[in-house]
Amino acid sequence: MDKVHVFNAGPCLLPQVVYDHAIEAIKDFKGTGVSLLSISHRTKEWEAIMDETRTLWKELLDIPEGYEVVFLGGGASMQFLYVAMNYLERKAAYLETGVWARKALKEAAGLGNAYAIASSADKNYTYIPKGYEIPKDLDYLHITTNNTIYGTEIKHDMDCPVPLIADMSSDILSRRVDVSKYEMIYGGAQKNAGPAGVAFAIIRKDTLGKVSRYLPTMLDYRVHIDKGSMFNTPPVFSIYIMNETLKWVKALGGVDVMHKMDVRKADTLYAEIDRNSLFRGTAVKEDRSIMNVCFVMTEGNEALSEDFLAFSKERGIVGIKGHRSVGGFRASLYNACSQEDVDVLVKAMQDFESSKK
Repeated sequence: MDKVHVFNAGPCLLPQVVYDHAIEAIKDFKGTGVSLLSISHRTKEWEAIMDETRTLWKELLDIPEGYEVVFLGGGASMQFLYVAMNYLERKAAYLETGVWARKALKEAAGLGNAYAIASSADKNYTYIPKGYEIPKDLDYLHITTNNTIYGTEIKHDMDCPVPLIADMSSDILSRRVDVSKYEMIYGGAQKNAGPAGVAFAIIRKDTLGKVSRYLPTMLDYRVHIDKGSMFNTPPVFSIYIMNETLKWVKALGGVDVMHKMDVRKADTLYAEIDRNSLFRGTAVKEDRSIMNVCFVMTEGNEALSEDFLAFSKERGIVGIKGHRSVGGFRASLYNACSQEDVDVLVKAMQDFESSKK
């Protein structure tokens, strides 16, 4: 079969070298004669992977002193609860920019006083709210920097008068981040940082331990920091793939190089969407995500959606069907998605338009 061009929103496409190394590690991990899938997490070979993975995160994001990186199961959805358990004491605000932001708010509201400080639900989350006032008495403000379903993105590190917590599941490692502006950053790995099965959390350590509620052991970030993310058996395979993915990012030149590549890919696709008579973007232009490009058929051409999906599939293009809640199309341009992949999609859009004239 000819090359397949993968635009899945998650689990995402990963670099080929990562797959290759994973296959070898499954056969024999680091010359131990034991498969990665069976290796004890208490061996020196595995502990070296854990240490290296934390170091790679710190190098790639230039994480300052006073922060630690932990790896946890349960995905970002579990982190919604972790965040509220560890930080919500009096009041917290959430910027509601999509489904995942709303779900994060729901978990916090179940524990205490948490509310949406601003929302873009009025226009189906097609823009990032602006101009809202941030009360000074908040325990934290929570933001979701990239909204995979709706294709919007907060592209800068905001100045915030209260502790700032960010879900960066789907745009981490796509740009330089000023980590010092955040109390914590977290996300699921399965977009830019690895496979499903592990979440990362970058935590300013001196902000922990300030809530009065009882913290179950497994939900206390301090426990996982103290135990080096190995209080219980960690998701070994997923962390190994994360390690290989981070090494690939570093080898290519780091997040600045990733950002240039990602911007070019997004610009290429958005330019075609704006040019093509059959397609239109759904997100407000100033808030368009460089990770998830969402678009639909133009008015009067909606019936062509299934035809375009079939047309694309014939060319090896997979994963562009929009989320079931919004329909249309979504091309996820995570780091491992190549310029060639995007060019193939653009050519398919052009040829489809020509076929309908």
